[in-house]
Amino acid sequence: MTHNDADTGRDTGAGTGLDTGVDTGVDTGVDTGRDEAAWEPPEDVQHIGAPEQYAALAHPLRQRLLFALTQRTATVSQLAVLLDAKKGNLAHHLKVLSDAGLIGIAGTRTVRGGTERYYGRTARKLLVAEPQAIGTAALFSAFAQEIDRSPADHLLRLRHLRLTPAAARELGETLARLVDEAEQAPEGEPVHGVLVSLYTAHDPDRDTP
Repeated sequence: MTHNDADTGRDTGAGTGLDTGVDTGVDTGVDTGRDEAAWEPPEDVQHIGAPEQYAALAHPLRQRLLFALTQRTATVSQLAVLLDAKKGNLAHHLKVLSDAGLIGIAGTRTVRGGTERYYGRTARKLLVAEPQAIGTAALFSAFAQEIDRSPADHLLRLRHLRLTPAAARELGETLARLVDEAEQAPEGEPVHGVLVSLYTAHDPDRDTP
């Protein structure tokens, strides 16, 4: 089971900019009059199960867009700067996420030459009950890109342990609780990414009948 958290708060609220032609049908018509739109995702948890949702999560840039929209809304222009990506490319990926129901229009603002749209996640957390290999690969690829662009030292640990089922369950619950209950710092403090995973490693000796 995979979680995409937007603790606003992956395993994925937010807004983005120039009118890209992405129409989710949930345009609120909110004129924020500022660069960042206030936004609260309408749902706390969104369950992922539809084919178009799995497909939307199967690209690292779309994963990074969901990462970026965890703490705020943003425009296409803002996302292009944040992710160092071209606006035209982002517009395509935003449409895929929008069509899958993973993001929506959080607000709009009239500017010279048109209307800016702010995009936001539709849920604070994505719950993927049956993760697919291609989506997991995209998640880790996006995670690697985020680490590569990090301006500070990062923590990365991989350890293999022999655990009883009860001990593994307790460790998983403890890790999840640490992440879920971590207290957010005030606005303006750096955003940190936290990726937690606990899995049963393949063991040919035990798996062979």
